[in-house]
Amino acid sequence: MPAITARMVAELRAKTDAPMMECKKALTEADGEMGRAEEILRVKLGNKAGKAAARITAEGVISAAVSGSTGALIEINCETDFVSKNEAFLTFAKACAELVASHNPADVAALSGLPLRQESFGPTVEDVRKGLIGKIGENMTIRRFKCYAGGGKLASYLHGTRIGVIVEFEGDDVAAKDTAMHIAAMKPAALSSIEVPSELVDKERKIAAEKAAESGKPADIAAKMVEGSVQKFLKEVSLLDQVFVKAADGKQTVAAHLKSTGTTAKGFTLYVVGEGIEKKQDDFAAEVAAQVAAASKAQ
Repeated sequence: MPAITARMVAELRAKTDAPMMECKKALTEADGEMGRAEEILRVKLGNKAGKAAARITAEGVISAAVSGSTGALIEINCETDFVSKNEAFLTFAKACAELVASHNPADVAALSGLPLRQESFGPTVEDVRKGLIGKIGENMTIRRFKCYAGGGKLASYLHGTRIGVIVEFEGDDVAAKDTAMHIAAMKPAALSSIEVPSELVDKERKIAAEKAAESGKPADIAAKMVEGSVQKFLKEVSLLDQVFVKAADGKQTVAAHLKSTGTTAKGFTLYVVGEGIEKKQDDFAAEVAAQVAAASKAQ
């Protein structure tokens, strides 16, 4: 049997994202044949979907489903960008979006229990998810979703599969679609300044106060500097106060554009894949070296 080298283990790990020791065991069982070792891992991973849950899923897709006044936006994550382009994974994401739109589940657990069949997997969303984990070989999670079923008009926009927006509105369809595109580009934190989350305002105020203190200005002037910074921040992150991306004069706000078209934005949801998830940075060389060192000590 050929020697199983650290390079071979690293290569199989890169292909399958399986744990290092699992890769080494598979290569040993396959007598060093890379293709056979990959097949062995696919089989083993099919029985270890639960163990995959510990792995970080910071890649993935945003999918939307809108029909009249009912719609949904959903984020489903995976571990690698490669799998985010997998046809089976994309089909699963789309099916989940449609289920959210049609059933309005209370949470991810409720969605996971809804009926779904894909390929040979089912009869629930959770069964399909686990089946795809086994087939594709890496973890997948349903992270979040938003359902609209209030009877208002909806406009959606997907920028590829990584950014998704749904806008609830009254008025002109084109203006609403343009607003959704603007949100994807400018990523506002809220519809209006009064709706900006307090934690964001507090954080900005603290930063502004520290800058003002360093300026050495008198207290009354420093206080005005802080307030000015906070107000500027609110305009930058509030949708209605932002300069519309398609403004011909480069000055017209989103609020002004909507008013000119007789349109009212009632709310929106913006999802960006992996937003807020800490991505794991794998150092394969260091990991292989650590495995080799551990094996040497064991001998």
